[in-house]
Amino acid sequence: MSTEKDNLPQADGQEQTQTHSTPENKAETPLKNETDTPETPEVLSDVSENDQAISEIEASNAKEAEDHEGGTQEIELKEYEKMSLEQLADELETLVKNEKIQAIKQPIYEIRKEFKSQFNALVEEKKEEFIENGGNEIDFHYSNPLQKRFNQTYNNYRERRNNHYSNLQKNLKENLQERLTIIDEIKGLINVEENINTTYKHFKELQERWHNAGPIPRDKYNNAWNSYHHHVENFYDFLHLNRDLRDLDFKHNLEKKIKIIEHAEALAKEDDINHAFRELQVLHKMWKEELGPVAKEQREAIWERFKAATRAIHDKRQMYFEALNKIYEKNLEKKQEIIDQIQAISSKGATSHNGWQKSIKEVETLREVFFNAGKVPIKVNEGTWAKFKDAVRTFNRKKNAFYKNLKKEQYKNLEKKQELVKIAEDNKDSDDFETTTPLMKKIQSDWKKVGHVPRKDSDKVWKQFKAACNHYFDRLHALKNQSSKEELENFEAKTKLLEEIKAIPLSGDKAQDLAVIKNHVEKWKAFGNVPRNKSNIEKELNNTLDGFFKTLKLNKTEAELIKFDKKLEVLNNDNDSKRLDNERVFISKKIKELRGEITQLENNLQFFTNVDDTNPLVKDVHKNIQAHKDELKLWQTKLGKIKELYS
Repeated sequence: MSTEKDNLPQADGQEQTQTHSTPENKAETPLKNETDTPETPEVLSDVSENDQAISEIEASNAKEAEDHEGGTQEIELKEYEKMSLEQLADELETLVKNEKIQAIKQPIYEIRKEFKSQFNALVEEKKEEFIENGGNEIDFHYSNPLQKRFNQTYNNYRERRNNHYSNLQKNLKENLQERLTIIDEIKGLINVEENINTTYKHFKELQERWHNAGPIPRDKYNNAWNSYHHHVENFYDFLHLNRDLRDLDFKHNLEKKIKIIEHAEALAKEDDINHAFRELQVLHKMWKEELGPVAKEQREAIWERFKAATRAIHDKRQMYFEALNKIYEKNLEKKQEIIDQIQAISSKGATSHNGWQKSIKEVETLREVFFNAGKVPIKVNEGTWAKFKDAVRTFNRKKNAFYKNLKKEQYKNLEKKQELVKIAEDNKDSDDFETTTPLMKKIQSDWKKVGHVPRKDSDKVWKQFKAACNHYFDRLHALKNQSSKEELENFEAKTKLLEEIKAIPLSGDKAQDLAVIKNHVEKWKAFGNVPRNKSNIEKELNNTLDGFFKTLKLNKTEAELIKFDKKLEVLNNDNDSKRLDNERVFISKKIKELRGEITQLENNLQFFTNVDDTNPLVKDVHKNIQAHKDELKLWQTKLGKIKELYS
């Protein structure tokens, strides 16, 4: 029986085109799995829509066959953008050390991209800092041990990867040659003149060699397998001389293929589309690589049934990805809104530490929302991520610029506070309490207005200032405590004197009684001040005196001046000069008010035209004016007494 040309004719119902044998063929493109960013699978331009699912599966299986017998376990991608430079270096080392070199290409790419992005941002920050500190950009150089460590690990990965693929290519070529040899030997079996059982046994041995031959280049995968199946079918057709033996194999293969079809049909009903598609890939691999042909009259029907189940899963998967893409488009809108918000926050900026802290929290919240917003269409994934990082980086640059300027301001504040510390330390032992106390209070007030200093200096400079101020005020309080003892003694003396004053018997002689009262008032003034919390004793004395003055029918001005002289003595002896100042201000204000009221009353008289002074209303106004003038004279006398104390 003559052999046909080896042009890969129909094999198990599949018509193979020549385009599948070229490296540029879409079969070269690996099929995405669930660890990649989900996206609608690529449409192969050289196949019909009906055969698209078959082509994708064959492309994926061809890739897995080349990678290494059954493929490699994909490594799950992590959120590398959330990792620090050190964490990225650690992650790189872990992958290179513990995982298969052919399984880590994508995570290594993502890690390196993120590391470079972060490191470049760090270099820019260091450069800006270098220039701000007076450096020349030409002289700038920055190195980091972390970068050296990362590069060493990456170079190790590249070396291992190159060695791996160099050895792999060598093995793939050797395996391909072995498989082509097996195909040639199967072709030759048809023309061998020997016992059919011996030929069949030889055929089985060749099949076993084929299954153990190892992976081959993916661009040769379909051609080799289809050629193999084609010549296996030719051999079985040749076995018509031993129909029973051939039909037994056909029956066995048919049973297994029906089970595969039934499994595929069940998968089409599964809700987990990704799982169903992965299982379908395995079924196609089994169909192609593990099972032989069936009877010629059943080949087309059985293959069409398998193709129909495959298309059902593929169509369902296409619908799944279309729905998924709509979700990704909405996620894209959300992420773009987040980017716009970050840009708005960055443009607005802030003018204070609290303002920037608020903005930082807002951006951190937006970052979390961005990371949790879900995936976007793969065609815009990198662009969206780049926009996001650029927005965050711009915000960080503005924030860093603010804090660099703030740092300069803090050093100026430190100098101001150090000056205040010097003033405090220079005056902490001063005995001129009247002059120094206002000064110490002023520098305490000034301290609060200066603002923040660098954190590393804050505690130290504050402790120095606090110690000096405490030292001074402890001395002042000790002196005041001593004064308080004297004031208590004055209070006790005034309490006894008040009882004596209350018991003064009035003789009825106004001049004699007034002289006795004034004598007791002079004694009172001689005792000095009492504690402020016991100052009511002054009010008790005034009430007692008012009773005497009323009995003696003393005029109001004389009575008021007697009490005012007593009050001035108290104010003048007080350690706090502000009380005397306040009294002077109060009297001055009172004088001004009285003058205004007198002027107003005198103006009112002008409204009484052609009215005699004997008119009751006019008489009342004149009386009121005189009363105000008498009161004005009293307050002016009081002011004069205060001025005498200042002279």
